[in-house]
Amino acid sequence: MTAFRCVAIPTEIAERFRRTGLDDRGQPVHRRVVDGPGFPCRHCLRLGEPGEVMLLASYDLPHPQGVYWTPSPIFLHERSCQRFEAANEIAPIVLANGIVSVRSYDAEEMCLYDLGGVANGPESAPLLERALADPRVRYINIHTARPGCLLTAVEKL
Repeated sequence: MTAFRCVAIPTEIAERFRRTGLDDRGQPVHRRVVDGPGFPCRHCLRLGEPGEVMLLASYDLPHPQGVYWTPSPIFLHERSCQRFEAANEIAPIVLANGIVSVRSYDAEEMCLYDLGGVANGPESAPLLERALADPRVRYINIHTARPGCLLTAVEKL
């Protein structure tokens, strides 16, 4: 597989959400106690543990810009957590997700529909591998397929 890295939200943004209590839309973040499956932190790219407090906030995706730009709801640990930095490893929150959508974009920030796909999180590697191997792809976003929330961006190394 082409070398890649799952890209967590920047630490500065995570710290700003925690410090100010406001999200990228200027709205108050919501606090939720993990009481079941889900609650994927977009900074450490791991699931929240039962009883942990998570923040729910709106995040302005850096890519794509233009017609495909969208904000996304995201969860974030209320406590400080280590930013995910591993190379060539699919983020744990992708693998733990029941169904994900892999979305590829070119240098003009246009969606490459022929590379899009949906799979169970643990079975998403072939979709990611196909996207990474395509020379048209500049970056990839992996979303939850049902609600459509960003799980992680992916960049070629």
